[in-house]
Amino acid sequence: MSTRDLLIEIGTEELPPKALRKLSEAFGRGIVEELKAADLAYGEVSLFASPRRLAVLVADLIEKQADKKIERRGPALTAAFDEEGCPSKAAEGFARSCGVASVADLERMETNKGAWLVYRAKQPGQNTTALIPDIVRTALDKLPIPKRMRWADLDAQFVRPVRWLVLLFGNDVINTEILCVTSGRETRGHRFHHPETLYIAEPAGYAPLLETEGRVIADFATRREAVRAQVLEAGEQSGGNAVIDDALLDEVTAMVEWPVAIAGNFEERYLDVPAEALILTMKTNQKYFHVIDANGKLMPHFITVANIDSTNPDMVRDGNERVVRPRLADAEFFWTQDRKQKLGSHIEKLKTILFQKELGTLYDKTQRVAQLAGSIATKLSANKEWAERAAWLAKCDLMTEMVCEFPDLQGIMGRYYALHDGEAEEVALAQDEQYMPRFAGDELPATVTGQAVAIADKLDTLVGMFGIGQPPTGSKDPFALRRSALGLLRIIIECQLPLDLPDMVQQASAALSDKIIAKNVVDQVVDQVVDFMMDRLRAYYKDSGVAAEVFESVLAQRPTQPFDFDRRVRAVNHFLSLPEANSLAAANKRIANILRQADEKNIVVPDVIDISKLADISEQALAAQLKTMAQQVTPLFDNRDYEPALARLAGLRETVDQFFDKVMVMTDDAALRDNRLALLTQLQNLFLRVADLSRLQK
Repeated sequence: MSTRDLLIEIGTEELPPKALRKLSEAFGRGIVEELKAADLAYGEVSLFASPRRLAVLVADLIEKQADKKIERRGPALTAAFDEEGCPSKAAEGFARSCGVASVADLERMETNKGAWLVYRAKQPGQNTTALIPDIVRTALDKLPIPKRMRWADLDAQFVRPVRWLVLLFGNDVINTEILCVTSGRETRGHRFHHPETLYIAEPAGYAPLLETEGRVIADFATRREAVRAQVLEAGEQSGGNAVIDDALLDEVTAMVEWPVAIAGNFEERYLDVPAEALILTMKTNQKYFHVIDANGKLMPHFITVANIDSTNPDMVRDGNERVVRPRLADAEFFWTQDRKQKLGSHIEKLKTILFQKELGTLYDKTQRVAQLAGSIATKLSANKEWAERAAWLAKCDLMTEMVCEFPDLQGIMGRYYALHDGEAEEVALAQDEQYMPRFAGDELPATVTGQAVAIADKLDTLVGMFGIGQPPTGSKDPFALRRSALGLLRIIIECQLPLDLPDMVQQASAALSDKIIAKNVVDQVVDQVVDFMMDRLRAYYKDSGVAAEVFESVLAQRPTQPFDFDRRVRAVNHFLSLPEANSLAAANKRIANILRQADEKNIVVPDVIDISKLADISEQALAAQLKTMAQQVTPLFDNRDYEPALARLAGLRETVDQFFDKVMVMTDDAALRDNRLALLTQLQNLFLRVADLSRLQK
């Protein structure tokens, strides 16, 4: 069947930069889904996105749907006709639903399972040109646009006003109207370099035409790489290295059609302000890339990306330098003003800021966190006074002018102000570390004080929100409890902290008892929070590539320390790589089943093995090896060296296999039976020091 290329372009006013890439990918995905739903075969699909356009190029799209054979099975013949051979109401209803005049027009289908009425027909395929308009409309309707806008007096609604529409199938325009715009074959170039229309001869020539004549790089990825290369080059020319932030790179790429990087400068005196504040204002307000030297120190330069190839780039540079100067001056002013009073002077002001209506003010939260952080520091043999002091200062920078202007600097500015005030370095570092990890894969607190405050702060929020009956539901998680839980677990596990989770949750609940006791859920809160944390731990290991069965085998033993839980998971994961693993896992499952049967029969299993009752040589061998093995692995288990302990227990496989091959456990001789059950119980208990390996068997 013959094919043609299809070009779809929606020309608009400037699209929102942060949404452009997402809109482009969603539009392309929607077109592909609709083509598949329409049974239209196609080749390669290319996406284009710039500030004023969303476009999709579909190569080798068939010109017509293939004809379809329709077959609908109706009622069985026994139900389709009565004893006199007259059609039943069921048969007549089926005929009407198929659009035929009478039951006689239907065919009969006979198989070895019976006979039925059947309707068969051939549905001719539609022309692709007739299907494309609705395909485009459906794809546009599905775009993730939170709020659509209207323009002029038109009924159309889209993310931005639509100005032109291209629908080109091969050399032919598909005539239609979408979003109140009539389709054609003319696109538009750069708003300033080539505002005139451009005639598209064929779909394949779309991108080259825009680039060579229209001064528009329509392909997002190509334009993104051009921005990256130019920014890096401009940074080198400034004598340093431009720092490329991927999110900023995407946003800038979405703001330009013909990128031109230009380096600018600012006064060195602004470098006395914390670099994070300068970088944030350049990135957030101006969309500039900052420049650092070989030692990673901020330099008084920036890189901006213009959307025009100016004949006077110096004027563009001067304009950007004039614009950024007041922004940097504001940051300098805030830095100067905030240091006129100590960070601790803001503690009383925390009483005026509500953390959560039912959980009190930030001051209330600070009191609870300080108490919990001090307790955690004590358990970690760290400086309790530092942890408590760090917690008391933790939310004070929220009262500063710098953080009020730049909320993303919370914690970071607290660190600077605490150091300026002469606080202990670890107390100052904890101001920043309390928010770690801020996102997936982020670094963790390096100091014990920071770890204690970060854990306490997250735990107080978790317990508090569960305590007042506001856990996360579905996609709603306004207090980021899932992220807090995962971050808390990462700190304990990856920093190898010997902390007991239920114990900490219980302590946090006690501190919140006056807030949640009225709801009669204090006892439930501990279990709810711990279970919630276990669910996040499950997700943590899933993301790490650990099989669900491994996690469940450890969870069955309910270890209370996350770091201990982690060591068990890693030990079981390693155990699975051993050749003996599958056989021993199966044996553990068999043992669990046998012992469960014994329990159901109310059989009392002896605590010790009676050597005199070991009748078979196989059970004698197992008992002897079990005694030796227990002596070897018990010290390892006591030291939580689970991996080498399981590796040694793997040596039991042959003896265990022989036991089950030769010995009948549930024998009629009660004495022999009970002794063998005692033997299996001891064997099971050794493995249960790590995990329930029976869970490894699906």
